Amino acid sequence: MNTPLPAAALKHIASLSAKRWDRCYTAMKLRSDPVYTAVTRELAGSALPVLDIGCGLGLLPFYLRESGFTPDIIGFDYDTRKIASAQVMTGQGGYAGLSFMAGDARTGLPDFGGNVVILDILQFFTRVEQETLLHAAAARVEEGGKLIIRSCLADDSTRFRITVAGDWFAKLTFWMKAAPVCYPDRALFESVLSSAGLRVRAEPLWGGTPFNNHLIVAER
Repeated sequence: MNTPLPAAALKHIASLSAKRWDRCYTAMKLRSDPVYTAVTRELAGSALPVLDIGCGLGLLPFYLRESGFTPDIIGFDYDTRKIASAQVMTGQGGYAGLSFMAGDARTGLPDFGGNVVILDILQFFTRVEQETLLHAAAARVEEGGKLIIRSCLADDSTRFRITVAGDWFAKLTFWMKAAPVCYPDRALFESVLSSAGLRVRAEPLWGGTPFNNHLIVAER
């Protein structure tokens, strides 16, 4: 579970998408984004289930399954089209223990205990909403579990400006329903998650991308 999936496995995941655009996006995303290998590495050896908040098309759950991760995974996202697509892909791939549900993280999360993942959605929340979501996510991390977050961190770097431009492009092309609202900084994660009793560490997760993405891992 510590090495990238072979090309054949990535192609298989992409082939499950019913729409051509989703197939092309999935193939490109899985090949180029380092977050899937990073999350898989963090979850290696865990027997706890996973709640993937903001799961989109379900690429992380599918990647984890293809990597040999067997605990149950729940995908949660407010985009009903993407949830419907993830459900179809689950059936096409014959994946067991994967479920996907639509809902708005601003109004509450599913009852859950285990590992929690939040990838690339915090910039669409206000600062207060970010704090509320982080508290709710931390409360769902069980002993021995992790809250794994990938987020752009607000700073004065060129990478940050490129990330903002990319998020607005995703909005203008209708891939994302929402426009960015507020980018979190490192202090937010350290204060909120430490107060929730989690040990917090953060590291750059740029890979070959120009974006100011960081991996934040909080362990109980």
